[in-house]
Parts: sequence; C-alpha cells; structure tokens
Amino acid sequence: MTGQATAPNTVRRIGSPAAAALADLAAIFEDLQTVLLCCERLVGEVRPGVGKQVDEVVVESLWTTALISYSRCFAGGERGMGLTEDDIEGLELKGEKLAWHRMLRKLKKHFADPAANPREEFTVGIAVAEGKPTGVAITSTRQVPVDEQTVRQTGALAFALTQLVDARIAEHQSTVLAGAMSLSAAELETLDEIEVTGDGRPPPGPGDDAGQAGDEEKGQQ
Repeated sequence: MTGQATAPNTVRRIGSPAAAALADLAAIFEDLQTVLLCCERLVGEVRPGVGKQVDEVVVESLWTTALISYSRCFAGGERGMGLTEDDIEGLELKGEKLAWHRMLRKLKKHFADPAANPREEFTVGIAVAEGKPTGVAITSTRQVPVDEQTVRQTGALAFALTQLVDARIAEHQSTVLAGAMSLSAAELETLDEIEVTGDGRPPPGPGDDAGQAGDEEKGQQ
C-alpha cells in the first residue's frame, strides 16, 4: 500500500453532531482564509508609492469584507464552534491581541452599519456675513483610511486563528471517521449520497494551504 489517499467511489452525508460541528469549523476556516486573502490584497493597495493613486472603492470593499468575515468567526451557535475571546488570549502572539480583536469587532459594526456612512460624517451649517445668513454650508469629516500596519496586524491575528481552527478540524475529522467506521455497509448505504465534481477526490484539508496567504503577515511581526 502507498500513503496516498485514493478517490472515493461515493461520498455519504453524515448527520452526527461531530459532523455538524466539523462543518461549522470548515466554514470558520474559510472565513479566516478570506480575511487573509483580503489583507494580502490590501497590503498592495495601501502601501505607499511614488505617484501611486489608491483606489478607495477597492480598499473599502476589501477591508469591509475582511471585517465581516472575521467577526462571523465569533458568532455564537448551537454547537458552540464559534471562536471566543479565550481563544484570542491563548494565541502565542505578542502585544495587545485582545484589544486589537475588540477593535476589529467595533470596526465591523462601523463599516457594516446599514444606516450610517462609514467614509464621511456630514454637518450642515449656515454661512453668516454681517450678522445675516447668506447661504447653506455642507461640511464633511473624512474618516481615517486603513493603513498598511493595521492590515498586517489583522492578517497576523487571522493567520494564528487559522492554525488554531486547523487543529480543531483535524480532531473532529478523526472523531467523524471513527464514528463512520463503526457503521456497517448496509447502514452506510442508507446515508444520502453527496454529489462530487472534478476527479471525485475530496477537497484538500485545511493544512494543505492554511498558511500560504498569511505567512507574509506573520513574518512582519
């Protein structure tokens, strides 16, 4: 026998609590990967350069997506797979990691607010000359844009969390497989079949590409 996995003939849906929890962890992992990809793109967008013009629409889109994806990882759920502040505290990162985490959650509320403009705050005033109103003045205060250091720190935090979730996924995979191994062939046949595409091989595990997008962020600490 070789150490390589073979393509399965069929894939059957497992409805156990461990399988449901594993699916939740996979969704969290994907959200963290999205954060890393957004940060990777943002570094190139916001990095200062001679004659460089920043595309503010692209920057806001990437940053908002990163913040929403990050916050979703901490959403509560029936199975309790969402990340917590205790997970943040347990990371081997230097600095005020919990304060940074809370800042990101606060920024998410700001940028995803359905009623408020996240870019500018507008104020209306009356222009006065010689004691009489002469016109209406609309002024605005522009929000400070995200900078490279903020992006890199966020990427480093997301990368560390990716490693944490990756380890939990591996543990749950073992639990799910052990449960499936106890089923008979007849019991396996009763499970719903999941349609697969491509060559029929299962998707790559989190460990295959977990750190690719975050290596640069981590190296900047």
